[in-house]
Amino acid sequence: MRRGEFFAMTVDLIIYNAQLLTHEETSKRPKKGSEMRDLGVLKDGAVAIKNEKIVAVGNSSEIMKKHKSKVCIDVEGKVVSPGFVECHTHAVFAGDRLDEFEQKIKGADYLEILASGGGILSTVRQTRKASLHELVALGLERLDKMLASGITTCEVKTGYGLDTDSEIKMLKAILELRRSHEIEIIPTFMPAHAVPPEFKENPDEYVDLICEEMLPKALDLIKESEFDAPFFTDVFCEKNAFNLEQSRKVLSRAKELGFRLKAHVDEFTNLGGSKMALSLGATSIDHLDEIEDEEIKLLANSETIGVITPTVNFNFGSCKFANARKLIDSGCAIAISTDYNPGSSPCMSLQMAMAVACRYQKILPAEALNAVTVNASFALGVGQKIGSIGVGKQADLVIFDVKDYREIVYEFGANPVEKVIKKGKIVFGNERDNFGRRESDL
Repeated sequence: MRRGEFFAMTVDLIIYNAQLLTHEETSKRPKKGSEMRDLGVLKDGAVAIKNEKIVAVGNSSEIMKKHKSKVCIDVEGKVVSPGFVECHTHAVFAGDRLDEFEQKIKGADYLEILASGGGILSTVRQTRKASLHELVALGLERLDKMLASGITTCEVKTGYGLDTDSEIKMLKAILELRRSHEIEIIPTFMPAHAVPPEFKENPDEYVDLICEEMLPKALDLIKESEFDAPFFTDVFCEKNAFNLEQSRKVLSRAKELGFRLKAHVDEFTNLGGSKMALSLGATSIDHLDEIEDEEIKLLANSETIGVITPTVNFNFGSCKFANARKLIDSGCAIAISTDYNPGSSPCMSLQMAMAVACRYQKILPAEALNAVTVNASFALGVGQKIGSIGVGKQADLVIFDVKDYREIVYEFGANPVEKVIKKGKIVFGNERDNFGRRESDL
């Protein structure tokens, strides 16, 4: 027995010889402005894990002296980051929009597609027809792919039902995914995604239905599920969706009931949605392509996270993106999301979203990684639990087969993820194939 080994703490897992991206010194709150450039890289770093949590972080030799485990992983100088946090998705839906994709390539615009019965209403029709079982099965397949790309926590919205029964069905599917998948799911109830065709002539009546029936029923379902994480309501404040007062009414009612708030704002037009959502204490405001200087100042002086969605613009073939460089330099806390959905962003990879943000929005690799870890965790209200590597945090980690963190966004189109660890257990890598499914499931 080596001297001192008797006193070593027994843990479940040790990862050592790592280039550790550890934000813990500055991640007790979101990172803003110049803080977003600080990844706190710890070379020859190690992490000790016990009972789903990180119990020690430090130099490899010190951690190995003070801790012992039957499972030790020498990562040979590779990069280890916090698990990626995907803070804005519409990952529960049925059907696809492949015909629409070709129409867009040929030059059709959104209104033409909508007039022909396509767009979001196409997904609504298919989602309304789908059973709960079908929605869960589709969601599991998508989450498997997200897990393989390094995502360990994911927000999922309703919003393709647009009637009470279908929206509740979607919420049930999301809650079942939370129970059954390794990725930790944060639900957002979003019946205010679009005005359904049956309320086309009277959208205010649909807003009343959301406030008086849908939100209370969603809250009852969440309470029955003994929910132990933040839950949100979102609204699409946009031309041809919900105007400023309709959006305010939905969010105000949701806040009154106890929901936390998110808002799709300033994607195509600025209706004042950012200022409105900030005044209500929204946890995040998302898209921000058309946000104005006054609102940027308000965002910088708030605790709200600004979420940019670069793969939406990329999918549209647009050269116009949210001015993320200005947002960061103005002192805002910025997160990055794919906004995964079947229409405007059929992309499940945060690695791709970061790659686009670096090239088109001039975000540095360190800023991008902070945007999908620590800041994204605060965009979901769970920043005290996940999003960084530090003692007491949940052991959500990704081992990348790279020796420099910049490679993660420098090379794109491949997947450098070697292993994904969720709550201290390896959930991708080794016994899993490259698509995130257990061999026993195939």
